[in-house]
Amino acid sequence: MADQQQPKQINFTILPDEDSTAPRTYANFCSIAHTPFDFTLTFCEVMPLSEKEIKDAETDHVVKAPVRAKIVVPPQLVPNLIAALQE
Repeated sequence: MADQQQPKQINFTILPDEDSTAPRTYANFCSIAHTPFDFTLTFCEVMPLSEKEIKDAETDHVVKAPVRAKIVVPPQLVPNLIAALQE
């Protein structure tokens, strides 16, 4: 029987490219939804409500906030995210 070669293992570290031109976005609210296949994190910016918006919210029980970013991640990423948030 011929010897089977083991796949070569390469260890590496992924670093964010700090020179990137990706914009920084502020959000103070996050809605989380999930399926067995992914987690969707929807980040919104919620501003202080006006008197009219408060009255509308009392009636409708809804406050709309602009979505700033929607990020979809695989379930395998979530345990590391939870660990980072717990630190």
